[in-house]
Amino acid sequence: MQAPSGRHESWTGAAAKDSGTHVAHVVHVAHVTDVTHSTHGTPPGAQARYTALPRFPKAAMSVRSDWNARLLAFVAAERHDDGAHDLNHLHRVWRNASALAAEHPEADLLVIEAACYLHDIVNLPKNHPDRSQASRLAAERAVALLAGAGFPAERLDAVAHAIEAHSFSAGIPPRSIEARIVQDADRIDALGAVGIARLFYIAGQMRSALAHPDDALAAHRPLDDRAYALDHIAVKLARLPAAMQTEAGRRLAARRLEQALAFRDAFAEEWQ
Repeated sequence: MQAPSGRHESWTGAAAKDSGTHVAHVVHVAHVTDVTHSTHGTPPGAQARYTALPRFPKAAMSVRSDWNARLLAFVAAERHDDGAHDLNHLHRVWRNASALAAEHPEADLLVIEAACYLHDIVNLPKNHPDRSQASRLAAERAVALLAGAGFPAERLDAVAHAIEAHSFSAGIPPRSIEARIVQDADRIDALGAVGIARLFYIAGQMRSALAHPDDALAAHRPLDDRAYALDHIAVKLARLPAAMQTEAGRRLAARRLEQALAFRDAFAEEWQ
């Protein structure tokens, strides 16, 4: 794969553009306690969908808050120390998914929320020999936790599929709108300013160099993102917008990729 060429919008300018999108204004559901008094931050149609769920006769936000608390408890009990896949990553993925789901009123938000918070419940390092199995193992663990807590049985398969299909390395095509949204939401967090920070955090864990000492942009060498962290932007991140499963995901990913490419240009200018 050839490295992206040309200059891009300034790093700060690209970041400012993305910060103005509606994604930044989606409020995490745990911050809303009573849907009958406040629906600020709830995706359009969410109140009606949850009120209509036959297994949940309570008020819509009461149901979501109840499961949100239990999902967070699962995460707190089982997650390991990984700054790139920590609780804030899960919050961001759920926030991204909530924004994407606003354009898909047919999507089941409870399935999406459960998959967002439990998709990394089993998290293997990027260079682990069983990395491609991590999402399958996470799906199995998530189903066990949810079933034991009384999660609606008819939704368990949908949650499991969304978790399995989120992984880039697993290569499982998402078959449902919920799985497509979760996959997009997770991959969007690999882009933009936070995505770049996560990239270098993971590269440090893998003991990769920041960049090639003499050819940071790979003008005269093959790309190698295992050896050089900066190469990962061209090897993988540049491919993500076209691979998004939803139109909203493609729009947001394209904006955040501009930030990553602008950073890459700025880094190379300072590096050499």
